[in-house]
Amino acid sequence: MKAASQTSKRVAVWVLVVSPLLGCASAPTADPAENVATLQMFAAVISPPQDPNRVALGRLLFNDTRLSKNREVSCSTCHVLTKFGIDGKVVSTGFAGRRGTRNTPTVFNAATHIAQFWDGRAVDVEAQALGPITNPVEMAMPNEQAVIDALSVVPRYVEMFRTAFPSEERPISLKNVGEAIGAFERGLVTTSRWDRFVAGDHAALTRNEKKGLRLFMQRGCVTCHTGPDVGGSSFQKVGVAYPWPNQTDQGREEVTHFPPDRMVFKVPSLKNIAETAPYFHDGSTTSLETAIHLMGHYELGIELPPDEVGAIAAWMRSMTGEPDPAYIALPRLPPG
Repeated sequence: MKAASQTSKRVAVWVLVVSPLLGCASAPTADPAENVATLQMFAAVISPPQDPNRVALGRLLFNDTRLSKNREVSCSTCHVLTKFGIDGKVVSTGFAGRRGTRNTPTVFNAATHIAQFWDGRAVDVEAQALGPITNPVEMAMPNEQAVIDALSVVPRYVEMFRTAFPSEERPISLKNVGEAIGAFERGLVTTSRWDRFVAGDHAALTRNEKKGLRLFMQRGCVTCHTGPDVGGSSFQKVGVAYPWPNQTDQGREEVTHFPPDRMVFKVPSLKNIAETAPYFHDGSTTSLETAIHLMGHYELGIELPPDEVGAIAAWMRSMTGEPDPAYIALPRLPPG
């Protein structure tokens, strides 16, 4: 009860903070679109352009199974770009059928997150791209030299690495594999009706979707899900009001060995959330409405009524944005 009480106070504070921006948020007809300041917390970040040579190289590497020990697994095996950057499984299957322990997050819009992986152990997408390659459960390459050997026998890769990293004596390296894949992943962005709404097109959302946004703010969800990706900008404990049912994975504590980080995970982005089930680090539900209900209960200590859950879900579905088909098109991999 104490945790729930503390959460209620936190929600109350956020309602007080957000209410003036909404123009009296307690009124059922309040429309956040009426106040531009409300939406600034979601304003998009303009990313700098990437080296096209590195992007072209990264696109190939992202899809190439040569980066796995058995030549059967690539980045795109788990991050299927035609499925919004996921594989739809509770946990992914890697080398020799081995299963991971956490749900695979989407790579779309991930480059602007505070860090990568659920526990934030990689500082950026360049660092994240390297993790699976030598992970024995995922791609299982034994070491950097094995990666270099696999790529150095491919003439096109020799040429492309030299072009992408012209100042380096030995351009084919594990670090540069990550740099190239990261450059490609930084272009994996989507734009939705929600983005148009934030940019000033107040007709981009329906009345019910605006209601969902209003409720999302009033109930305190915006405490954690904020920023240009409506999440991805902080680490938070899962199970603030009540303990999360699955305590097997202790989150960031496994990386930091700091007890207060127990059950702390990166807050997921809500962009394309309607297309990226199963949800949560443990993939415990495939229903968006159920996920919203669970967050209300375990994070906020409140039981959201079905009509509120439905409106919030409707608003979240407005964040679905199709990627550029040409950018994610499967490339022809080099022979060799």
